[in-house]
Formats: sequence, C-alpha cells, structure tokens
Amino acid sequence: MFVIFTAWNYQVTILELLAVITSLIGVWLGTTGARFTWPWWVISSLLYGWLFIEYNLIASAALQLVFVAGGIWGWFGWGKSGAKPEILNSKERIIWLIALLGSWILLAPALSSIGAAATWPDSFILLGSVIAQILMVREKFETWPIWFVVDFVATIHYARQGLWFTSILYVVFTIIALVGWRKWLTKAIK
Repeated sequence: MFVIFTAWNYQVTILELLAVITSLIGVWLGTTGARFTWPWWVISSLLYGWLFIEYNLIASAALQLVFVAGGIWGWFGWGKSGAKPEILNSKERIIWLIALLGSWILLAPALSSIGAAATWPDSFILLGSVIAQILMVREKFETWPIWFVVDFVATIHYARQGLWFTSILYVVFTIIALVGWRKWLTKAIK
C-alpha cells in the first residue's frame, strides 16, 4: 500500500485516507436526509471492504457488501426528496433488539471458527450496522441511536486493531450519529 503520510508513527495509506474522506461525506449527508448520501456510501464501502480484507477483518469486510446493497436500495427507496423519518413502535423496537442480540450470539463463534480476527466486536459491528442500515433505508429514526452505539464500539475496536485513522473517523461518526439522532427525531415528531 502506498503511504500518503505518517502521523505519530502511524502510516496512513492512500486507500485508508480515501475511505475516510468518502465515508465522512456520506455519513454527514445521511444526517440531512439527502438522497445523494447513497453514492458516497457505495464508494466508501468499496474502499473500506478492500482495506478490511487487508487486515483480515472478515465481518467488517463483508459488512461493506451490505452497505453497497443498502446504498443502491436507499437511492431508489428514498426518492428525489430524500428521507422522511418516522418512529418505530415499541413492539418493532423489541423485535429489532432481539434480532441483533440473537444473531450476534450466533455469529461471533462462527467467525471464530474460520479464524477471523476480533470476532465478538467485529460481529457486533457487522450486525448492528446491518440493522441500522436497514432502518436508515426504511427512514426510521431509530437508525441513529443504533449508529451511535455501533460507532462507539467500532472506535475502540479499530483502535485495538491498529487502524488509528479509521478509529478517529469512528469518533467523528459517533458525534455525527448524535447530530443525526437530533435531526431525524425533530423531523419524525412533526
């Protein structure tokens, strides 16, 4: 990989830098509900898929394929006017929570059996992101609280893997999730 710069003895490759920049643009646009968020998600997901394969983070790499599919679904699902957030009812919230926890308990040991790195946090990030992505495409406000938790876990996880630049990105994502949470809640309760 071509190193573009070094910061505090951490070498940032052109691949990681481009993945970070395109991700920031895509996630920020998502807080606004702009339809144009989706092409940025697709581009950043392809870049991050490549990067995570380099680090043997299999679940994180697989997640990028989900994001690409979600980006295509979101582009057609939101329509030209963008997102119109709604709130899930209590029953739907419980179903999504059970789906997350149940699938996490099943996936982590499966990843471990194939030799993946950091299976518990990686599988949580994968499954939490899948659920958050589905809720985002379906224009549900609850996407943002889930993104907040997933991004917080990812910040720690990627730092432990030595992906410092990506970890900093996830600190920013955690803050952006709070912004999206507020913006979408305001739109949903109108």
